[in-house]
Amino acid sequence: MTFSIAAHCPETGQLGIAISSSSIAVGARCPWLRAGVGAVSSQNITLPALGPQTLDLIEQGMLPDQALEQALAGNVFSDYRQVTVIDHLGRCAHFSGSETLGINNARSGNQCVAAGNMLASPAVIDAMIQAFEQASGPLAERLIHAMRAGLTAGGEAGPVHSAALKVVGEPSWPIVDLRVDWAEHDPIHELDTLWQAYRPQVQDYLDRALNPTGAPGYGVPGDER
Repeated sequence: MTFSIAAHCPETGQLGIAISSSSIAVGARCPWLRAGVGAVSSQNITLPALGPQTLDLIEQGMLPDQALEQALAGNVFSDYRQVTVIDHLGRCAHFSGSETLGINNARSGNQCVAAGNMLASPAVIDAMIQAFEQASGPLAERLIHAMRAGLTAGGEAGPVHSAALKVVGEPSWPIVDLRVDWAEHDPIHELDTLWQAYRPQVQDYLDRALNPTGAPGYGVPGDER
């Protein structure tokens, strides 16, 4: 049903998640990020609460594996969950319960962790990790590159219909939050198209938020700068 990659950029301090699923609106339920703390993807039979619960525990000083273990211990249906975690130092953890659907795999890499269920093969996750580690450029770009590699390696056993990309950095809010809630074909391509349109404007939107007097205008009605 879902495959994803969560990662940390040691140069910028950014944390990000890219994810795709056969289900609608995967970005509304699965990726959870907190600037300066970590990122969590709660997938398979998704329990969204595991995201903020795990991040709370990391913020209190726990390592990712400790935080994930404690969050899962409080839920009687943990065997149905698949969860990945990365913290602000790039330390990773992952869990795939005994009821994880279909062919599944989860693996940590260098500053990244990827997982999926209902996969075409376990090699999908290996391809994602390798692609991320070998890519360059902004974190968001590397995450999408990894998702494309996973799709090329087979992706899910069936078609995917939604995708999402979320990145946090220095501000308390996400600096990238892009979603394709439903597409009949190739939501990862649509997500990439959104990112390519948004990429040159990321800093502008940060500038507009932090210092409106010095921010660029966009030529919209009423904006004469």
